[in-house]
Amino acid sequence: MRNRNTKIVATVGPSSSSPEQLRALFDAGVDMFRLNMSHGTHDDHRKRFEAIRAMEKETGRPIGILLDLQGPKLRVGTFAEGPVTLVNGETFRFDLDNRPGDKTRAYLPHPEIFAAARPGVQLLLDDGKIRMEVEEHGEDYAIGRIITGGVLSERKGVSVVGAVLPLAALTEKDYRDLEFGLENGADWVALSFVQRPEDILEAREIIGDRALIMSKLEKPAAVERLAEIVEASDAIMVARGDLGVEMQPEEIPPIQRRMIKMCREYGKPVVVATQMLESMIHTPTPTRAEASDVATAVYEGADAVMLSAESASGKFPVVAVEMMSRIVTSVEKDPDYKRILESTMPKASATIADAICSALRQTADILPLAAAVTYTTTGSTTLRAARERPLVPIFCLTPSTETARRMSCVWGVSAIVTRDLEKVSEIVAFATDAAKGTGVAKDGDFIAVTAGMPFAQSGTTNLLRIFQIGDR
Repeated sequence: MRNRNTKIVATVGPSSSSPEQLRALFDAGVDMFRLNMSHGTHDDHRKRFEAIRAMEKETGRPIGILLDLQGPKLRVGTFAEGPVTLVNGETFRFDLDNRPGDKTRAYLPHPEIFAAARPGVQLLLDDGKIRMEVEEHGEDYAIGRIITGGVLSERKGVSVVGAVLPLAALTEKDYRDLEFGLENGADWVALSFVQRPEDILEAREIIGDRALIMSKLEKPAAVERLAEIVEASDAIMVARGDLGVEMQPEEIPPIQRRMIKMCREYGKPVVVATQMLESMIHTPTPTRAEASDVATAVYEGADAVMLSAESASGKFPVVAVEMMSRIVTSVEKDPDYKRILESTMPKASATIADAICSALRQTADILPLAAAVTYTTTGSTTLRAARERPLVPIFCLTPSTETARRMSCVWGVSAIVTRDLEKVSEIVAFATDAAKGTGVAKDGDFIAVTAGMPFAQSGTTNLLRIFQIGDR
C-alpha cells in the first residue's frame, strides 16, 4: 500500500533499465512505468518489459506499463554549410527540393505542412526558439517572414500553429512499435500529437481491447475539441512540453486545469506530465517552483504525475521519485486538499452507477470507513468510484490481471487479482482479507463494497453493501 492517492508514472531509460534500478524505482514509489518509443530499440524495450513483469511477480502487485508512441515528427532537412542564422524581418523558404539548404531556403519533407499553410499560419522551429509567419505558399513550398530569429541547424523539429495538419494518427514506425508493444503486453498506449477524436478511433481499430488508450494533448487543435477527445479516450495526458511550444506559457496553467476538470467530469484518468522536476535531471533537489508545480497538479485532482527525463536519463532517478512521492503525500495531508476536492466534485449523471458511487463517497463522509472495495471485470466500477475521490483507500478486486494493471494510474486505487467471484458474500470475504492483510482495517471497522450484478457484465454497477468486519 502506498500512503498516497495520486499515482506516479516514471519513464524508463538508460538511467533506469536494469532490474535492480527498476526495483529501486518501484520501492521509491513508482506505480506505472512508461516506455518511450521515441528512444531505444525493440530489444531494449523487450528487456524492460521482462524485468517489470518479473518484478510484478516477485512483489505480487500489478504494475502498469505505458507504451508511448512517437507519433508524427516534423523536421527540416540538412544544410550545405552547417547551421544558418535567420534574422528578424527577413524571409525564408521551405520546399520539397531535397538539396541541402542555405541561409535562404531549406528542405521540408512534409507536403502536409504546405497543404495546411495559409497566410498568418506560424511555423515554429527548434522547440519554438525560432518563429516565422507564412506569407506565401503553394503545393510544394511556403515562404515566411522571420518573427523571432536565431540559429537553425539541420533536423530540427517544426510545429505548425493556426492549422490542423492532415496527418495520419499513426506513422509506419508507430504501427511497428504498437504491434511490438501489444505482443509484449502493454497495458496502456499513449498516442502522441492527437488533434481530433478521429485519431483515437483510428488507433482503437487496431488496438481493440488489448490495451487502453491515453491521448496526449500537446496541440492547440486538440484543445479546441477537448470534450470530444476526452470522451473518445480512456485517459488523457496533459503533455505540457509540446503544448507549451505552440502556445504562450501563460496559457498553459488554465488549460491544464480545464483538462483535469473535464477528465474528472467524464470519469477518465488524467496524467500531468513534462518538466515537473526538470532540474533533478542534473541536481538532487528540485527548485521550489517545480515542487509547487507538482503540488498544483495534485491539488487540482490529477490521477497521476509523471517523470520524463528525470527518471529516464537523469543522474538521480530514485531520488526524483522519492521527492515526487513526498510532495504528493504532503499535499494530500493538507486539510485544504479535501476541501478543494469536494469543491471541484463533478455533478453525478442520472445513472444507477453514478448514484451508487456518489452514495459511496457520502458514506465515507458519514461513517468512519476503513476502505471502499469495488469488484469489477472491466474496471468501469472502479473508475466511477475513483471519480468521486472518496478519501479512503479504494481496493479494486478483479479476476482480470489486465484490468488490475490498468488501474495503476487511477487515483486512490490498489488492485488485487482474485478468482471469479459469484456471490456477494465472497466479495465481502475477499474485501475483508484485503483490508486486514494490508493493515488498512481491523475487526470492528466498516467497509463499503460496490459491484455490478450480474457479475462480469460491464456497466452494471448497481450494488452498495456496507458491513462491519467481524460482524456475524
